[in-house]
Amino acid sequence: MSEKILIVEDEFIVANDLKIILMKAGYQVCGIAASVEEARILIDSEKPNWVLLDIILKGDLTGIDLAWELEKKKIPFLYISANTNHSILNAVKETQPYGFLVKPFRERDLFVMLDIARYKYNFEKGNALENKDNKKPLKDNKKLEIIGKNKKLLDLMHKIEIVAPTETSVMILGESGTGKEKIAHLIHSLSANNTKPLVVVNCAALPESLIESELFGHERGAFTGADHVRIGKFEQANGGTIFLDEIGELPLDSQVKLLRVLQEKEIERLGGETTIKLNVRIIAATNRCLPSEVAEGRFRLDLYYRLNVFPLELPPLRDRKEDIGELAYYFLDKYALKSKRNNIKISAKALQQLQDYNWPGNIRELEHLIERSILLATGNEIDEFDLLQDFPTAKTATDNGILSMEDMEREHIMNALNLCNGKVYGTGGAAELLKISPSTLFSKIKKLKIKQGYF
Repeated sequence: MSEKILIVEDEFIVANDLKIILMKAGYQVCGIAASVEEARILIDSEKPNWVLLDIILKGDLTGIDLAWELEKKKIPFLYISANTNHSILNAVKETQPYGFLVKPFRERDLFVMLDIARYKYNFEKGNALENKDNKKPLKDNKKLEIIGKNKKLLDLMHKIEIVAPTETSVMILGESGTGKEKIAHLIHSLSANNTKPLVVVNCAALPESLIESELFGHERGAFTGADHVRIGKFEQANGGTIFLDEIGELPLDSQVKLLRVLQEKEIERLGGETTIKLNVRIIAATNRCLPSEVAEGRFRLDLYYRLNVFPLELPPLRDRKEDIGELAYYFLDKYALKSKRNNIKISAKALQQLQDYNWPGNIRELEHLIERSILLATGNEIDEFDLLQDFPTAKTATDNGILSMEDMEREHIMNALNLCNGKVYGTGGAAELLKISPSTLFSKIKKLKIKQGYF
């Protein structure tokens, strides 16, 4: 291969092993740097095509500092690091790398990551050239409630216009309530297969014992109670798109089976003996930090690479304050029409309330608030929004002043989350503080209906 790779790694043994692996595979390693200062010299002299970048380096500067310089120089880079601290991962994400490999790793994982990174880079570069002087105006997406003029949202919409006509796998990232399913529908509607089905699968709602049957189908007699042939979700989506929502909730055994389907582009129904070829576009979504899930061993690294070819991150509503008014009036018109209250308005005081609120439930919370407020309004103007009921209640005492066991547990978990600044797992996380596994804590958070704003 003609591509030149620079390794920026302060541990010589790790860097040298990486160099040997790459050279055996035919890559050209143009140098090893242990610090940002050494890397700058090699970048200027060797002009690498790619940089493999550790985060903690010798000297005062980190790999993240160098990443910003590489971004300005338009040199693509990937992180290879053992550091999976939540705040570090957030800083890493801001630099927009082409991949993140967690140490220790297998050789196969490295080459899969490089292949996908190269594909993403060439794809983006090709589309940037194509659209440089001929950028299309954004479409009117009000039918899908993609509303607003926030810069992050407009950048997201442009990326959607680039990726939608292709067959590239897309990963939609964002907090609960930001509209990930609507983005999936938009991508499908702009694709070449928009006349074919879009099949939505909520992975969190699938019982573990039935996941394989739901996704891939089963033959009659495959198990007790299977008295007819069932067509699975992948087969239903053949020729079109499958949207795997809450992909981070899939158990590891199911992740292995899903990975095989993505690699082989074929399925076998449960209890069947023949393979069925598929042509399905994959869109996945999650509100979890998947690199952290990979580091904690809850999500397969190879599946992460297969799905995360073209990530799209939805900004939370608190970062889109300039869009709140337009969104509020859109939902007002929508639900006023349904309830035949066409003359209803929102007062300036009430609009300011919406601006001042933090929106832990994002757009979904705003929509539900507007719908509820229209139904409760006694006149033609909503003068005030009842936002207090949208905050989690820390204490709910019974008649004798004693908290129920459930309320005590809820309060205890919320206190732990507050102490950990909302961090659920990893070093310094609430799971570690409470001495329970992260999966158990997530299950309790869901059961106790603790809102997203706490974590």
